[in-house]
Amino acid sequence: MNYSDLFRLDGRKNMVIGSASGIGRESALALAAQGAHVICADRNVDGARETQALIESAGGVADVVELDVLDSDAIYATAANHPDLDTVVFTAATNVRKRLLDYSAGEYDRVVNLNMRSSFDLIRAFGANMVAQQRGSLIGFSSVRHLVTEPGQGVYGATKAATVQLLRTAAAEFGPAGVRANAIAPGCVETPLTDAIKARPDWYDAYSAKSVFGRWARPSELAGAVVYLASDAATFVTGTVMYVDGGWTAVDGRFDPPTS
Repeated sequence: MNYSDLFRLDGRKNMVIGSASGIGRESALALAAQGAHVICADRNVDGARETQALIESAGGVADVVELDVLDSDAIYATAANHPDLDTVVFTAATNVRKRLLDYSAGEYDRVVNLNMRSSFDLIRAFGANMVAQQRGSLIGFSSVRHLVTEPGQGVYGATKAATVQLLRTAAAEFGPAGVRANAIAPGCVETPLTDAIKARPDWYDAYSAKSVFGRWARPSELAGAVVYLASDAATFVTGTVMYVDGGWTAVDGRFDPPTS
């Protein structure tokens, strides 16, 4: 083993779905920095092209694909057009923060279709290619909400738990073909999805206090986990959840009690 090349991705083709901004963009930049040819997929083509330009300005190689993960046919068509991917990263998600008794059927469908149905389609479409080529890494973004919840996070948390279980099942079913499947679970990250929280200082500060560092994560702080799971450093890692949550799920509250 040449450990100096452990995280290098030269000669590998990676697709990042949701690459127009936030965690997806940073993941694409990080993969490209390790030598991967990155396909920037997003329904926001202009944003994906901006990510492509950032990669190319740093000497990397990138392409752009328009993809709306709410369109199942488009997912399978994109997979058919890219049968030789080494890694697929998917980040798209939405949330409607309402208590269960206040949820409408339409809101439920909106969250479930984007967060869970798209995960199902992406795992099946790109996983089939990877099984056929006897290699590959599927990396999906879950959340600490798959494990811990609060009022107003029920449907979102359920979809994130479903994403974890779909990826674990993919790990079990695709593993004999040499395909790995893992989830990354962030805590609070500074992305457009959390704009409503950032607009409320009390809410923002409460979530900051959940991290042992007393702050939210930057999107770039999730990119290392993506590179790790895409690389040869993780060849025996599958069916797991990697928490990148600043200690949120490890520590019981923020009170520091006396110990003597």
